[in-house]
Amino acid sequence: MCGRFALTATPDQTAAFLGLAELDDFPARYNIAPTQPVLAVLSAGPQAPGSNRPDRTALLVRWGLIPAWVKETRGFPLLFNARSEGASEKASFRAAMRHRRALVPASGFYEWQQAGGRRGQPFWVRPKRGGLVAFAALVETYAEPGGSEIDTCAIMTTSANADIADIHERMPVVIEPQDFSRWLDCRTQEPRDVAGLLRPADPGFFEAVPVSDLVNKVANTGPEIQDEHTASVVPAAAKPKPRKAGADEGQMTLF
Repeated sequence: MCGRFALTATPDQTAAFLGLAELDDFPARYNIAPTQPVLAVLSAGPQAPGSNRPDRTALLVRWGLIPAWVKETRGFPLLFNARSEGASEKASFRAAMRHRRALVPASGFYEWQQAGGRRGQPFWVRPKRGGLVAFAALVETYAEPGGSEIDTCAIMTTSANADIADIHERMPVVIEPQDFSRWLDCRTQEPRDVAGLLRPADPGFFEAVPVSDLVNKVANTGPEIQDEHTASVVPAAAKPKPRKAGADEGQMTLF
């Protein structure tokens, strides 16, 4: 799963990585959690002949997807992750997978190694080469009963690679820069055409750094939460407790 991540690059660095003209100024964010606003990038659609404007657009979305067909949000699960396996068939994600595929930039993400069914040692998982990564995401615009609209998103996950398999069995899907256009192209690329991109990152892509439990609290937002710290030794054989089929761990109540 992916339940916390960070974006600490500057707006200029983020815009350059994503192929955007520019981004409004924003601060470094070290502990981004579900229900908070996150930056998402989508295709801007066809450009006028001769236009030199980027074919991608950025917007702030609420992390926690609400399908357009939901009538009552109270009690509806908070879909901050979308399992890539079967997303194109699942009712909650089918329309977004076909029409609103997106990228969410990140400097890395946090994961917790389970111990005896309890959340144990947290890790800061970052690209070994440094820099940014782009998570595969799905965006849905939800019309509230009062008439206002809210853009929402879910980050897609897949099976963990060798870098973090002993920490958690799931990880976010990473889209490589050479595949950005293909992933975002919902006009000519159907879900079956991009299914091959929904795979674990190559072994050696990420490194996992043990950090303190400061990251457990959403209120802790400073850079110190990424300082290396080992709270206790967790047996390598510890396994996460079983989940309900079809849902990532940590799906929560919307309100």
